[in-house]
Amino acid sequence: MNNFNYYTPTKVVFGKNTVDQVGELVKKFGGTKVLIHYGGQSAVKSGLIDRVAASLDAFGIPHVELGGVVPNPHLEKVYEGLELCKSQGVDFLLPVGGGSVIDSAKAIAYGLAEPEYDVWELYEHTRVPKASIPLGAVLTIAAAGSEMSDSSVITNEKTGQKRGCNSDLCRAKFAIMDPELTVTLPDYQSMSGCVDIMMHTMERYFTQGEVPDITDAIAEGLLKTVMKHAKILHNDPTNYNSRAEVMWASSISHNGLTGCGHQGSDWASHRLEHELGGMFDVTHGAGLAAVWPSWARYVYKDCLDRFVKFAVDVMGVNPGDDKEQIALKGISAIEDFFREIDMPINMKELGIEPTEDQIKELALGCEAAVGGQVGSAKVLKRADMEAIYRMALPTV
Repeated sequence: MNNFNYYTPTKVVFGKNTVDQVGELVKKFGGTKVLIHYGGQSAVKSGLIDRVAASLDAFGIPHVELGGVVPNPHLEKVYEGLELCKSQGVDFLLPVGGGSVIDSAKAIAYGLAEPEYDVWELYEHTRVPKASIPLGAVLTIAAAGSEMSDSSVITNEKTGQKRGCNSDLCRAKFAIMDPELTVTLPDYQSMSGCVDIMMHTMERYFTQGEVPDITDAIAEGLLKTVMKHAKILHNDPTNYNSRAEVMWASSISHNGLTGCGHQGSDWASHRLEHELGGMFDVTHGAGLAAVWPSWARYVYKDCLDRFVKFAVDVMGVNPGDDKEQIALKGISAIEDFFREIDMPINMKELGIEPTEDQIKELALGCEAAVGGQVGSAKVLKRADMEAIYRMALPTV
């Protein structure tokens, strides 16, 4: 077991009708003027925004609203939120939505705390955040885990760059998680979310060096749980217990727990997908499903024991074959699972076919975003990134 820091300060309020506690929680954490931040009109039409506003009103907390956050949240919306919050004296942010809305709110929180700087500099990594105003979250999509993570990812729509900023400063003070709020999600969003949840754990799982038994047990149990309940939800989207299992898995998968005590995470698949998201605006979880099998086949020999363990302990592969065959069967088993829940396993199935020039541009952008190289299972440089993108674009 390697030394590690584990920090999860977010208060979780989980279950049915917990949205009605939002006013009490905002008051507890010092909010006096709130921005309710959300995505499309579904949160309005469903009455959720009205419920949130009513709870704030009950505690005498004034609020303003800003909707319009899109998947792969845009920098321009962050700037719009900053101007609104400055003019209205907002001191607490309340995203109502999934990872995109929460990430957008985190960026606004950074920008409000250091108004003399351009918040995009944090995502370009030309400076690091020194402050953030507080925020809570009302989760409506189980996927990104942003409600309990230190991460925020924003897309600069003018340049096509999708970049992340990680800091404990942006961690939510509280997260309200009512699985009933996810029941009306389209199946594609639900299944993309399940893939994203799995990938947050798998990025930590495929690593060099020793991994503590307890960390592996948590990670493997989470992966099997998400796969089980993703299949249930694919056929029965109103199943509350499966919604609840997946929603809690979303938070656990990205709050650091599944990475405690090992030597470092991989994150190459995420970085490769970020470039696809920036260039083609694809759904994040589906993009990960399209990239991961090619990444896995490219790197598995360099991290063979971990791929074998994954194949046997997570995917149920018979351990009787030689190691390489076991590893490859494990990768194929994940592809079969993706197909079963109607997720893509390559870029063509994702609906994109980058040209050779675009593949080079994707790899160049990824190289720049990671400072030259990325990965733990296998360290990837630009040529490796290009090769994986090409593998993910089958010719037949």
